[in-house]
Amino acid sequence: MKIEVDSRALSEMSGDWLVIGLDERTILGEPVTLLDRELQGLLQRLIDNQDFTGKTGELVTIPGITGLDISRIALLGLGDPEKISPQNLLRCLVHSLRKITDKAVQRLVFHPWDMVTNSSLNPRRAAQIISQGAVMSGIGQGLYQTTQKRFEIGELVLTISPDSDSQDLKKALREGEIIGRGINIARTLINEPASRIFPESFAEIATSIAQEHNLHCHVFDESELRKEKMEAVLAVGCSSDQPPRMVLLEHNPNRDQSPPLVLVGKGVTFDSGGLSLKTAEGMQTMKCDMSGAATVLGAMQAIAELNLPVRVMGLMGLAENMPSSKAMKVGDVIRARNGVTIEVLNTDAEGRLILADALSYAVDLGASHIVDLATLTGACVVALGNDVTGVMSNNQSWADQVIRAAGESGEPVWQLPLFEEYYELIRSQVADIKNIGGRAGGAITAGKFLEQFVGTTPWVHLDIAGPAFAENSTVWGESGATGCMVATLVSLSSHFTHINKEVAPSME
Repeated sequence: MKIEVDSRALSEMSGDWLVIGLDERTILGEPVTLLDRELQGLLQRLIDNQDFTGKTGELVTIPGITGLDISRIALLGLGDPEKISPQNLLRCLVHSLRKITDKAVQRLVFHPWDMVTNSSLNPRRAAQIISQGAVMSGIGQGLYQTTQKRFEIGELVLTISPDSDSQDLKKALREGEIIGRGINIARTLINEPASRIFPESFAEIATSIAQEHNLHCHVFDESELRKEKMEAVLAVGCSSDQPPRMVLLEHNPNRDQSPPLVLVGKGVTFDSGGLSLKTAEGMQTMKCDMSGAATVLGAMQAIAELNLPVRVMGLMGLAENMPSSKAMKVGDVIRARNGVTIEVLNTDAEGRLILADALSYAVDLGASHIVDLATLTGACVVALGNDVTGVMSNNQSWADQVIRAAGESGEPVWQLPLFEEYYELIRSQVADIKNIGGRAGGAITAGKFLEQFVGTTPWVHLDIAGPAFAENSTVWGESGATGCMVATLVSLSSHFTHINKEVAPSME
């Protein structure tokens, strides 16, 4: 997507669309007032007649504009100016631009300043969100539909005042575009069918992205997984004709030899449940069970493109969980990489097994801090719904930093406790621990399970089972993969050098 900033009068702009953001006050600033004179007061009449009220997500389109080089105008409502946040702005943008990008858009001009000047959102952050939303709106999950129903925006033009820092705003637009592309990589991978995305093909895509963006990449095949004693990953993947893989990406590998931030993603490219077989309905969206790995890959590309001055590693455990005569069985005992033995009481609780080895490996890499992401439990969806990510941690200071990054990125999260009492629910009479803890507190017992593999390293677990994949379109988003938490990981990484000096690697 081409990006420009333009300080000319709105009546001098050219493009397929001019989008004007207004809050509920519906007060036209000077640039829009001057434009409205050229339109013989059309915009003010829409407001006076209550045909446009500025309510959150409202979109009024005006086609067939004559006398200007703009073909169509859209008024976008942002709601209460005191409640305009990154999340609300991004949601409104994606909602409105979905309606615009159902046809080819060569050039879109966006004028948000009448809205932004009445809110607490600074212009730079607004510019970043606008370009991120523009990129996200251009693709959907209809990857294989004969008739194209979503079109990428060719050029985005942000209006600015003559006294604005045009270079800084243009840089912010570019940053938002890069984050949007990272989100779209995750969305596209998740939306692809499992016949296209399996451990080996995912690893090939990761390798290609690494080569393009100067990331160090290493792919662990089965022999290397055995050498690294990753028996839990191998146990999950042993039943499939598609062998398991582990992918390690690294940004800034030689930066002062500082301990890295390690991002770990669950990558079950299809989850049938194994011998603890899911129902047919339960399998319908299980191509999305690699959302954690896809999120890490999208974030790593964005981190590399932004060239953030921090050492970051992305670790993706990849396997396909299938039933066969080779499958792991209920009652099996697996020895994870760090020596902890696991009694398998449900083969459909397989993601935590993959993460067990990946987290242990992250610790051995010398991680300063760890974040893992996984579509891990239906229990988290029951607890928090479809839109909120569950947060669990062994270090409150580190959890606070992740929660802050999520807030800056407009992604809702909620922390759940990891009280020691929950450990009793996963204690096994046969092995050290078992891979399920019962229905009560299922999201938390899964987090407690993962905690056994990080030692004292500051660690946050993000359960994205709810927000990673939308089965149905909503007012705010299209059905399919959302790319949730890519932006949060990028924000977290951008502040990591400072964070690393503040957060001590100790249990709290």
